[in-house]
Amino acid sequence: MRVLVTGIEGFVGRFLAEHLLTQSNVEVHGTVLGDESRIRHLCDRLTLHRGDLREAAWTESIVREVRPEITFHLAAWSDVGASWQKPWAVYECNIHCQLNLLEALRSEAANCRTLVVSSSEIYGAEGPEELPIREDAPLRPTNPYGVSKVAQDLMALQYWTSRRLPTIRARSFPHIGPGQSEFFVISAFAKQIAEIEQGLHEPVIHVGNLDVQRDFTDVRDVVRAYWLLATQGTPGECYNVGSGRSRSIRGLLESLLELSTLTIDVQVDASRIRPNDLSMSCCNNAKLRETIGWQPEIDLQRTLADILDYWRRAGKGQAG
Repeated sequence: MRVLVTGIEGFVGRFLAEHLLTQSNVEVHGTVLGDESRIRHLCDRLTLHRGDLREAAWTESIVREVRPEITFHLAAWSDVGASWQKPWAVYECNIHCQLNLLEALRSEAANCRTLVVSSSEIYGAEGPEELPIREDAPLRPTNPYGVSKVAQDLMALQYWTSRRLPTIRARSFPHIGPGQSEFFVISAFAKQIAEIEQGLHEPVIHVGNLDVQRDFTDVRDVVRAYWLLATQGTPGECYNVGSGRSRSIRGLLESLLELSTLTIDVQVDASRIRPNDLSMSCCNNAKLRETIGWQPEIDLQRTLADILDYWRRAGKGQAG
């Protein structure tokens, strides 16, 4: 089975590639735009194609060459906070790349099952009575990133309804794990703690709004869900991907601090607070569980320890 992963060099792409390579009779191809260091250890077991999905001719040539039977579309702008400063950049990247990909698949691999990764940010602010969020909840994004993911989600649906391209939509809630960028909150906390342990900073960790609650899942559980959805999900349908449990940012920070032997103070940094930050998010994952039999397997305490250990190794030049 030929599988194409766009953005395979990214945080999620690396873990998805590792998971795909454990499956039998899977030939993995990936598109790469940026740094390949995350997947360097896998390069002898997969085929990389370097180029930009915003270039329609290049995208079509890769799809024609690979002729994938399954495609995972991960390539996207993923920094929610930065989308406020560069709204057009996030729209242009997320919408343009996916349009080129779906057009290429339509013309060169029309039977390819395609998983488009959307986001819980499409739901926006839900009232307490609407939680946990179901897939039929209204779409009310509160930031430019969320708007771009609404466009991706509905574009995938349109290509199924009008072109019969078998697209499946994964509406992913926040996922974390070792190797995630420091631009994401839990990874940012862990990096600061590791640097404090290494004596690079005073024992103070700078934070944004700790009073929000999010539905966090380990990225390794998330990529398992992606594979099962790509192979067993129903074309045209959307599925929430998340643990179904909401956790406070404050509680996760406290758990990280307990993993360190140092006493570290916590200070609020106004520059780290996003406009219109949602107070709480939690998904109803019943549709996912009933369709593919998935449930998270990795305890979040292990996830936090793995993230902190990653940044400790990174400080010694050993991260991978």
